[in-house]
Amino acid sequence: MQIQSLLTPERTCSSLEANSKRRALELLAQLIAQDVPTIDAEDLLRRFQARERLGSTGVGHGIAIPHCRINNGTGAIGALITLKQPVEFDSIDAEPVDILFAMLVPEDSHDEHLKNLAALAGALTRIEFRQRLRAAGDNLALYEAAIN
Repeated sequence: MQIQSLLTPERTCSSLEANSKRRALELLAQLIAQDVPTIDAEDLLRRFQARERLGSTGVGHGIAIPHCRINNGTGAIGALITLKQPVEFDSIDAEPVDILFAMLVPEDSHDEHLKNLAALAGALTRIEFRQRLRAAGDNLALYEAAIN
């Protein structure tokens, strides 16, 4: 999986303000809904929250990969945000989160979903990749850091 196949500059946003896990998920949902008209931000937020109730998507090192299934017919969709200040996320390492990479996959693509999650988690566990994302000063720099 190539990150650029999931991400667009319009779904990449740097240095957002969020004071809670819920607010960070809300910002992600709004960012995606602004770019993909067939997705409703409130519905997407409910899906993210339902997934979080099953277990935190905080994978460690200040990273979260909120994900859910949707019926939009366009294939997998990603969005990336960084936060000015990390928020508590119930991560597996108890570290607060400042990088969130959302992934939405169609309802019927089970194998693709798991492969994309594994590839994304693998990329985000590389320290140099995380450092590039955190160093990005604006939206375009963040997008470029994510796809290169």
